[in-house]
Amino acid sequence: MESLPRRQQEVLQATVRHYVDTVEPVGSHTLVRRFGFAASPATVRSAMGALEQRGLLTQPHTSAGRIPSQQGYRHYVDKLLPQPGATARQLESELLGVSLQWAAFDDLMLHLARRLADLTGLLSLISRPQGPRPSLLEIRLVPNADRLMVFLVQGATLTTSLNLRLPAVSPEDLAILERWTNDQLRRQPEGRIAWKQLPRELQRCGEPLRQALDSHGRAPHDLDGLVAVGLGGLLSQPEFSRTASLLPLVQLVENHPEALLQPCRKQPQESIWIGSEHPHGALGECAVVQAVYCAADGARGQVALVGPMRMAYATARAAVQSVANILQRLLS
Repeated sequence: MESLPRRQQEVLQATVRHYVDTVEPVGSHTLVRRFGFAASPATVRSAMGALEQRGLLTQPHTSAGRIPSQQGYRHYVDKLLPQPGATARQLESELLGVSLQWAAFDDLMLHLARRLADLTGLLSLISRPQGPRPSLLEIRLVPNADRLMVFLVQGATLTTSLNLRLPAVSPEDLAILERWTNDQLRRQPEGRIAWKQLPRELQRCGEPLRQALDSHGRAPHDLDGLVAVGLGGLLSQPEFSRTASLLPLVQLVENHPEALLQPCRKQPQESIWIGSEHPHGALGECAVVQAVYCAADGARGQVALVGPMRMAYATARAAVQSVANILQRLLS
């Protein structure tokens, strides 16, 4: 993106800061008074006119001052972003003492998402690390009356279970089936089981297990999970005061919050979407600031803040990066 002359840089920075703080269009006299420019209002007004011609500022009404455009926010984020403020530093200081003392990783995700939302007043989202569907390493079969609990071991920390109704079979047959299945998993690549080689005497109990594993394998890969906190704070922003404009956003957050995030495999370590840059139309008036974190096995999760285009980008970027860094440290 083309660099701006120094005066225009200063005026764009000041206009963004004023609009973030006040949600009011601003004129040259106000900028000079508030930010102490060593220039006359006429000089600042000329710079504002040049920025408007470049499409970086816009005038919501003929007699009003100017506000940043989507393109203006983009230039500000890419070229002029200041150091993060006290909110981001406070969050980073808090996170230095965080450890995996939580009963479950989901508890930690929820705690961090709440802190992000409380400190920024924005909608915060954190997704669990997601990678390729893990291979099946081992099966454990545990009979329970007329049911069979099937524990699927897919890694040192990942076990899922199935609960099957099973025809009457002896514990000895189940033990043999478990040994045969695990022998297959050790021999076959990528957790495959050669069911055609299943001994005839194990067909009665093996067939229900095969059907259950096939169905489980076709199920959507939904091991990642996602927490979203702070919708109320987002909707209290002045930009979302019109009820009609809220409905698509609320429906998206409540029904498909994952659509707010770019898939991890396509996303760099950090990204910022502004306005219509986001592929979902419900976020056309919003900005999304995201950061990626990685677990020890290479799985990737995301931390994000969603707010109006008029947001404190430096604070938001530093905040999501701080949370991503702590999650990556704890999971490495």
